[in-house]
Amino acid sequence: MTLHGIWLTNVDSKVLYSRDNIAEAMDFLAETGFNVVFPVVWNKAFTLYPSQLMQTIFGREIDPLYKGRDPLAEVIMEARRVGIKIIPWFEYGFVSSYKQNGGLLLAKKPEWAARDCRGNLLVKNGFEWMNALDEQVQNFLMDLVLEVVKNYDIDGIQGDDRMPAFPSEGGYDVKTVERYRQQFSCHPPQNHKHHRWLQWRADILTNFLTRLHREVKAIKPELLVSMAPSFYKWSLNEYLQDYPTWINQGIVDIIHPQLYRRDFASYKSLVQQLVKQQFICSHLSKVFPGILIKVGSYRISVDYLLEAIAYNRSIGINGEVLFFYEGLRENNDALAKALRTIPYSGFPAR
Repeated sequence: MTLHGIWLTNVDSKVLYSRDNIAEAMDFLAETGFNVVFPVVWNKAFTLYPSQLMQTIFGREIDPLYKGRDPLAEVIMEARRVGIKIIPWFEYGFVSSYKQNGGLLLAKKPEWAARDCRGNLLVKNGFEWMNALDEQVQNFLMDLVLEVVKNYDIDGIQGDDRMPAFPSEGGYDVKTVERYRQQFSCHPPQNHKHHRWLQWRADILTNFLTRLHREVKAIKPELLVSMAPSFYKWSLNEYLQDYPTWINQGIVDIIHPQLYRRDFASYKSLVQQLVKQQFICSHLSKVFPGILIKVGSYRISVDYLLEAIAYNRSIGINGEVLFFYEGLRENNDALAKALRTIPYSGFPAR
């Protein structure tokens, strides 16, 4: 499998603002040699498609910016037209809000709030979290994903560093503490990175992904379950993402570790660590790293991007996913032009 992927965001991008913008973007991506798009469908506690689930529970059918439209359906139609596959990306995952004290989700469902060891709402890097260890919260995210699986002509679904994920500072709510106490006859340690406590919570998230994989495949067996976690072992220590286990248990079909470094030497070092890790060796065909091409004021150089892609191919990695689309259009489409002339040339999206 060869995968040339790109994330489509609703932040710092106007692609999803209109059907015409989407059509133009799909033409551009097909001409450049991309064959998979990962459009955001869940961000800032809004869906980017009309959601009956969100309407029923929270009274908000879709992000108000897109009211009267269905951006996901438009992406699907325009991507299909040029032979590009579509894997919707549930970017917000188990996050409830950003610097809004939980926002509408936790205002409506306060029992879904995650708690740190002081009993406060769990906040990390400004993001406030739902309790990803709670069955009700898990069922909500599961239903959100399955709503898209059932209602849209897609090629897969994707979680990232927020699904399945949970800051390791969390898990100190009453229900989770009692669940741990019943199993081990003691309270969870105050040290949130204590090995047993860390692994016990990570296993709960792995079990969620196992169930998600099974439910998706039960509806549409051909769909790909795609995940873009942080880099291991940081992913486990900080966000309880034990993705070696995900790979070994066969509950991910393709995986895109976020190798977000700002120079080629650092990127190469992460790739080398990745392929040396025993769990990857026999599963390298499932691995397509995430490469950061734009965020804030940062822009990747053409040379770095081409070096990274060439290095991936040299060690048997047959693709990557770039974050994100707008980076291709900067400086008069400089990155896209480079991709067309060297690594992605001769690869029709169809």
